[in-house]
Amino acid sequence: MPSRNHLDKIGRTKKKRWTEEAMERALIEVKSGRCTVRQAAKEFGVPKSSLGDRVSGRVTPGSRSGPAQLITSADEELLVEFSLYMARHGFPLTKQQLVSFASSIYRRQHRRVAFSKLGQTWWLNFRKRQEKNLSIQPAESVVHGRTMCVRKEAVDHFYHLLSSVVTSHRLMDKPHQIFNCSEMGFELGRKRLSLPKSSLGYKPMPGSRDHISVLVCFSAAGEDVPPFVIYSKAYPSGVCYKSQGPPGALYGWSESGCISTELFRRWFLKHFLVQGPKERPLVLIFDGHKSPVSLEVVEAARKEGVILLCLPPHCSHILQPLEVGLFVLLKQRFATLLGNTNTTDIHFNVSKKEFSCVFKRTYQITKEEDGIRIVKEGFQSCGLYPLPCHYAVRENPDLSGHNLVTECDILSVSPHEEVVGDITEAGSPS
Repeated sequence: MPSRNHLDKIGRTKKKRWTEEAMERALIEVKSGRCTVRQAAKEFGVPKSSLGDRVSGRVTPGSRSGPAQLITSADEELLVEFSLYMARHGFPLTKQQLVSFASSIYRRQHRRVAFSKLGQTWWLNFRKRQEKNLSIQPAESVVHGRTMCVRKEAVDHFYHLLSSVVTSHRLMDKPHQIFNCSEMGFELGRKRLSLPKSSLGYKPMPGSRDHISVLVCFSAAGEDVPPFVIYSKAYPSGVCYKSQGPPGALYGWSESGCISTELFRRWFLKHFLVQGPKERPLVLIFDGHKSPVSLEVVEAARKEGVILLCLPPHCSHILQPLEVGLFVLLKQRFATLLGNTNTTDIHFNVSKKEFSCVFKRTYQITKEEDGIRIVKEGFQSCGLYPLPCHYAVRENPDLSGHNLVTECDILSVSPHEEVVGDITEAGSPS
């Protein structure tokens, strides 16, 4: 892979020193018969070989020099627009994320080509082409420790972003259109086998554990979207887990038992947009650090009138309404139904096949008793609805979420990664 210094050296030695306007004027003079190719090239300062290629028709006038772009200019403009949209809604992209999205666009255009990922050469050329549209800066080092990582600037920025979106879209009195989704995990402990010691030297195998995640989604009014149950490695045997689970629930599996990019895309497109309210716009708040967002999700959200807002990194324990109260209650009720008096134990003695049935009862009991109240109190205690008075902004019909900005340095990435995003407001000095 060529280094940046090598590419910069090539760019300096082979820099294009003529303009397309000069080439067009030279081409007109040659075709009119007033000059030869050599005379026009000398007069207008363009390469004789390049002008000759255009005169003979080997090169189409106006075409760019060099190898063909892997991604068309139109798709590259969409990629830039997508990057700015993500930055303005709390998702400033790292270099790796942007290259991954660009690779997805390339694979969508060339389905028959065996291609994995765009490389460093494409990234450097993309940066050079889009240096006027994108601002790129190194991210700060991540400070370890959850409490240490909560930055007041990041929290203030998130509240300002949320207040602007809610005010501009007139959602102040529409809590049923403001949603929060979050993932809670369950460690299932299998019983260990009590076997006598063997004279042949074999030892009893320790019990293994399965991890199951549940993606829960509630609105500020206490209305829910049926949960998404994610099993680890494979579905349970049989189909009884679906019939015995929560009504309308969605099921999936991943190797780790946690949400993935593909599972989140499936949940958003096939579940949230179908099961959620039909009023628009909707606001969906979630932890983007844990829930990976794909290009398809953002495109569908913009088309369907769903505003995606990302919580600042390492702030879920103070800004995530479901984690503040509901998840604690759900796990306590889950442990009680299993007869576990020690509700602080994070491992539950239940099989994958039995999990959906127990979770159904837990979910229903919690909702029917005081789950809705706890969800509303969670939104209020986190300041997501109603909004804190000191973060309310003046209602302005011209204000929209698309002209907001996000500070790139709130994204927790390694010090060597680069963050891509717009860091200046429209019309303000950079």
